[in-house]
Amino acid sequence: MTTEQGLIFACILNRKGDSSSLTWQEIHAWSSQQGPLWVHLDRVGTDSQQWLQENSGLNEIVAEALLEEETRPRIMVLDDSLFLTLRGVNLNPGADPEDMISIRLYIEANRVITVRHRPLMTLQDIRSSLAGTNGPKNTGEFLTVLVDRLMERMAPVISQLDEEIDEAEEQIIGQASYQLRSQLGILRRQVISFRRYISPQREVIAQLHHAQLSWLTAPQRASIREVADHLVRYVEDLDAARDRMGVMQEELTNKLSEQMNKTMYILTVLAGIFLPITFVTGLLGINVGGIPGSEDPWAFTTVCLTLTAAGLLLVGIFRWLKWL
Repeated sequence: MTTEQGLIFACILNRKGDSSSLTWQEIHAWSSQQGPLWVHLDRVGTDSQQWLQENSGLNEIVAEALLEEETRPRIMVLDDSLFLTLRGVNLNPGADPEDMISIRLYIEANRVITVRHRPLMTLQDIRSSLAGTNGPKNTGEFLTVLVDRLMERMAPVISQLDEEIDEAEEQIIGQASYQLRSQLGILRRQVISFRRYISPQREVIAQLHHAQLSWLTAPQRASIREVADHLVRYVEDLDAARDRMGVMQEELTNKLSEQMNKTMYILTVLAGIFLPITFVTGLLGINVGGIPGSEDPWAFTTVCLTLTAAGLLLVGIFRWLKWL
């Protein structure tokens, strides 16, 4: 089937680490004796919607949850099966990493159903590992690998964000500029977007660690617990970054205000120096009779020297008053 029809791919985890691709007909004919089934679907595909609602054997609540348009990270344990909604960083070409991609999962002892709309690199990694015979061998291992690789993909993105914040902080300390305002705004929106999804995802992974599922082994639970601990640190890093940018915003505003005040002060002092001189030259520039020195060839030189001396005197007075 093509992606437009909803089936991105399907395979049987043959417990050796590799997989075999399946068609829709083979999915319908699948039985648990063949091995764990992984079906990966496009949410908007008509065939995938029909299969989830009519032929998958899922209850109506789970089927609707898998097809929801707007989602946030959440978990729902149903007997010995599990429904999860998680988010992964968007590493598609031309995309913003903070525009995190939603992945919906239904997992039971012998079957995994994943649903997405936009491509997610983590699932492509798992599929590639299956092709290389070193992929997950059962549903518990699949879940462990998935949450671990989702977390691994976040690490370099958050580290890069921290580096950009450090660079912005150095620029503020060195020489503040109005361009930094827009840069800080972009960084702050990125932090808020990441935290919006990573914070609830931390809670979901923590609940997943305590979920009573027969097909999830103790080592796999320990691995999930490690992922939860990493997510706690990421949320703490994002909180610290948000607080740092609040301080940086205040510092930038103070520095820009200080620069503006210094500029206005200099302009005010210059105006104070040239105001008397401008008054005299304006007075002498009126076009009426009786202007002193109008017939004297040295009058212009005398006026220039007088104005220069007045300007120097004002500069001296301002320095004595410590205004300069």
